[in-house]
Amino acid sequence: MASGKILTLLIVATLLALAGAWVVARSYRASMKRLMKTPLPAPSTATGQASPAAPPALAPAIPLTMADNRRAHLRLLLWFIGLTVLMSLLRTVITQVLADAPITLKTVATLGAAYAWPVLPVLAVIGRWSRPRFVGAMLGWFVMAVLLLSWRTNENVSFAMVVKWMLFDTGLPLIVVTALCLGGATRAVGPWLAPLFMLFAGSSLLGLDLLAALIAGDGPFIHWLAATLNVTLAFALFALLPWLLAWWPARALGRWLALAYRQRRISELLYLFTAVWVIALVGPALGAIGELGWGALVVFLPLLCIPLGAVAMQPRADPAGGRPPTLLVLRVFQQDANVQDIFDRVIERWRLTGNTVLIAGTDLVDRTIDADDIFTFLDGRLGERFIGNTADVPRRLADFEWQRDVDGRYRVNECYCHDTTWQEALAALVRVSDVVLMDLRNFVAENKGCLHELQVLASTPKLARVVVLINDQTQLAPAQAIAASAPAGRFFWLRQRGTAPLATEQVLAPLFEQERGSAAG
Repeated sequence: MASGKILTLLIVATLLALAGAWVVARSYRASMKRLMKTPLPAPSTATGQASPAAPPALAPAIPLTMADNRRAHLRLLLWFIGLTVLMSLLRTVITQVLADAPITLKTVATLGAAYAWPVLPVLAVIGRWSRPRFVGAMLGWFVMAVLLLSWRTNENVSFAMVVKWMLFDTGLPLIVVTALCLGGATRAVGPWLAPLFMLFAGSSLLGLDLLAALIAGDGPFIHWLAATLNVTLAFALFALLPWLLAWWPARALGRWLALAYRQRRISELLYLFTAVWVIALVGPALGAIGELGWGALVVFLPLLCIPLGAVAMQPRADPAGGRPPTLLVLRVFQQDANVQDIFDRVIERWRLTGNTVLIAGTDLVDRTIDADDIFTFLDGRLGERFIGNTADVPRRLADFEWQRDVDGRYRVNECYCHDTTWQEALAALVRVSDVVLMDLRNFVAENKGCLHELQVLASTPKLARVVVLINDQTQLAPAQAIAASAPAGRFFWLRQRGTAPLATEQVLAPLFEQERGSAAG
């Protein structure tokens, strides 16, 4: 009975988190659009408005190369793979002990390999795999695990038993992880909402248990309830009314998650990795709960490896007096597919070795929204993040997170701007940036905002390089006419031929190469 309730709780919470993620992401975009269009007084010297404060003198950027980025990428992958292997071996030992089964090198190695599937969702997020690619990888892992177990087990274990066993171990987790941890809004928002909806779903189960106890007691209250309400309404009342009580701990949990993320005690990747492992361990815990009761929680001991692994994952400190380079990302708005593709393949790789800044837009909400954004929005305080006037710019930049995350990557920092304040934010972002990636694919001369950005990029001193992505639809002449006033070699025009996307390192390489050249000079 207890295992069935826990399974129901997991399924219901997942469905609620999926629906909640869709609603939150949609509402977040709508709020951003409304706030960006909010009419504000245009900046004017007649109002006595102060000019934006000059940023403090920046330490020189660390000279990095593509080789540094490749090593950081490999290091991140190896850390998660190594941590997964350790946890899967520990899980194997624990489950074998609980089952009073033999613990041999062959058994631990074979089962450990089969249990190591939770690394796939993390690799999928790092590489921004599509759902079909991830499902294909999981199915491939399932087939290999079944074949491996069938080969290494004795004759008392049939092929059908192995398949049934692996379906129980990976079937439900595969559905939950695919639905909740991949995709757009569901990946960005769903995992953060899942523990809140676990509380809500748990309170509903407790309410229904109370109703069942009242029915079993056959007291006067249940007779009054039956005479007053129909069955459906009574069940709905006992299922949903507890949410009023669960709201307060759920709200506190959400704020705690936002604070922990803001203070860099958790990161998106490690949080997702933890969530996947919790889902993976629910199955064996349910199998042991009938005999061990609360003792089945011992199955979750491998989770203790995650905070220890996070400490070991910390990269070496940056050289004294140096800082990671900062990349400013600019783009033609309302070209969502283009900029999302560049973010997935290029910016995610850049984050391994440098900071990223940009002006927030609805086109990248699914890629940049984080725990702090989500719970700030749910608290009704998203408007506080918007730059209302020039004096707000230094305040917003002071809130930027420039340090490495707990997983070694750097975060993406955004300026939320109204239609009348983005120019001031742009000027400040350019001054704190070393290199710029500007996506001008499908640009036309009517995109006045992009022309203004090009003018700022051409005139700002000490900017190392601007890599501009163009394609056959780009109206190049007006853009290059403005860029002509820039120092020689600042603008690097990178053309996409046809519809085939540019390779990741083809876009990144000019940024790193110019930094290396500046440092050498």
